[in-house]
Amino acid sequence: MLRAVFLDALGTLVELEPPWVSLRDRVPAEVSDERLVAALRAEMAYYREHAQEGRDEASLAELRERCAGIVSEKLGMEIAVDELVEAIRFTAYPDAIPALASLRARGLTLVAVSNWDCSLPRVLGRCGLDGMLDGTVTSAETGSRKPDPGIFRSALELAGCEPDEALHVGDTAEEDVVGARAAGIRPLLIDRNGGAGDISSLEEIGEHL
Repeated sequence: MLRAVFLDALGTLVELEPPWVSLRDRVPAEVSDERLVAALRAEMAYYREHAQEGRDEASLAELRERCAGIVSEKLGMEIAVDELVEAIRFTAYPDAIPALASLRARGLTLVAVSNWDCSLPRVLGRCGLDGMLDGTVTSAETGSRKPDPGIFRSALELAGCEPDEALHVGDTAEEDVVGARAAGIRPLLIDRNGGAGDISSLEEIGEHL
């Protein structure tokens, strides 16, 4: 009997607005769009590899300093931490709230499981998902990042269920599918482009319970 549904955050529950769009007005015109995009993509790649280091407010601030330093170096001009943080905005996918409400109505425990820093609960709250989830489990909190099954074991403990009583929904085969299976949890791959995934919308989860 299924008791819990775990959901990845980025690419599953929320999407990232292109940060170079909001940062464009703060960067001189002589900096090309291509250079701006490349600088921010370099920062994003670095953050993905180091998100788990933002364990608390102090270490998160230090991580953000490093990320702003990468953008500043790539652009040849100083980008302040506050400017970078302001440019990084997330929005919930349109299907997130209806899907979570439907799953909650079934009596399921809902937990976000993500490679993220300690700010994830605040991010989800700003996206309108506050109160829609029973908890969050991050790589920063657990010290393990997907596909390491350790992060899923922490989610199982939070949900109070066994692996065969949980389902994990995520958008990456390498992290979500591999990691969930390693923890003994059935994975469900979402591909919003309608490709090789099991589902293309969160509202299809109900068909796989």
